[in-house]
Amino acid sequence: MQTPDNSAHYSYIFPIGYSYYAVATSLTPAFYQKLVDRCWRRSGTLLYRPNQKHSCCPHYTLRLDSAEFRPNKDQRQAVNRFNRYVIGESYSKEAARLYPPSREQARKRDNEFDLVARIHGPEAQNLRSPPLPAHQFTVTLEPDTFTEEKYHVFENYQRVVHQEPPDKISQNGFERFLCNSPLKRESTVGLDGTERQLGSFHQCYRLDGKLVAMGVLDLLPNCVSAVYFLYHESVHSFNPGKLGALREIALALEGGYRYWYSGFYIHNCAKMKYKIDYSPQYVLDPEALEWDLLDKEALKVFDQKHYVSLSRERATSDPIESLFPGLNKDQLDEQVAKSKGGDDHDSEEFLFHADMPGIPSLEQMEALDMDGLVLRSDYSDHFFSASDLVVWDTEQISHFGTLKSKIAELVAALGPDLMGDICIDFRKRSRS
Repeated sequence: MQTPDNSAHYSYIFPIGYSYYAVATSLTPAFYQKLVDRCWRRSGTLLYRPNQKHSCCPHYTLRLDSAEFRPNKDQRQAVNRFNRYVIGESYSKEAARLYPPSREQARKRDNEFDLVARIHGPEAQNLRSPPLPAHQFTVTLEPDTFTEEKYHVFENYQRVVHQEPPDKISQNGFERFLCNSPLKRESTVGLDGTERQLGSFHQCYRLDGKLVAMGVLDLLPNCVSAVYFLYHESVHSFNPGKLGALREIALALEGGYRYWYSGFYIHNCAKMKYKIDYSPQYVLDPEALEWDLLDKEALKVFDQKHYVSLSRERATSDPIESLFPGLNKDQLDEQVAKSKGGDDHDSEEFLFHADMPGIPSLEQMEALDMDGLVLRSDYSDHFFSASDLVVWDTEQISHFGTLKSKIAELVAALGPDLMGDICIDFRKRSRS
């Protein structure tokens, strides 16, 4: 048995299985940063890593470098139009008379679009008074806790925008999805000396005192990760989704997080095309786990192939295509399906038979020493090692369904180099 003094260091995870899924009871922001950089995402406390190679709709991780981002004309117009609405023509004229800008300030505003300055421009605390603006607009970063005010916006958004029936919308669902995060809330100091908040938060937008939109964010050491964005139908005409994305990019820039992660990207899904309107976007290679610029040339590859690993494209031609030259994508998919033959139940469920990108092989995992893995259980008040399990030395990783194989799958899906950061959590009470 062992009781580490640095128990807060661990991220507590319980394995579920293929494609891959796990439940997180407690995660450090730094650990979750490593996971999102390995194709993982979360929904509440559920962590998942898709198998892009064998998915009908492959999911890819995107990120944008806020320092390189330049808003396009449509994005600039959306910001300016909303700002004019909030401030109002009367305020603009009177403020210009009372607080005339210098010639240099006027020239700079007319010729440059400073995203951070424009995004914060209409906020009540940034407007000089008198006079008063047409509307009071505030944005606050708040803990991701449940309130009736937040749930009201969620209910309206799901019912009106997503057209979900009322019986499918519930307070429990809202809390589980958007208020129940495993991320520990903490703060850190960046290289520039500024303090940054880490953890899960709600970025709340209020117009004249009423909550009208909310961004659910994971603030991690190197990124602002967008979990969800919702808004009330009353502000639909102002393109709130676009304004929310731009504000999150501004937060990444001014807060020192640098990158904005917009969530998974599905190339053949029309509803996700908007994500590449914010450029330059970089896509995470599922095999090399490296970032590639998602430029026009890369997008052509995504247009032509069902599954894409740009590192593989650079290294060699597709061996399957070399076996079936001249076939289009649909014909190629049919040939690949035929070559695989019938369904193999074990292949569908056992991670090491799934041909999942970026996963160590069964042979590599069998050579890995997992004896020192830290575990917790309802049957002990202490931490203990995997080697303390009675069945540990009698089971084989290759025996699908055994406890040892399930632990090996989780380690493989996370990455063997992260073994020292995790505690495999079998406590039922902590996952309820």
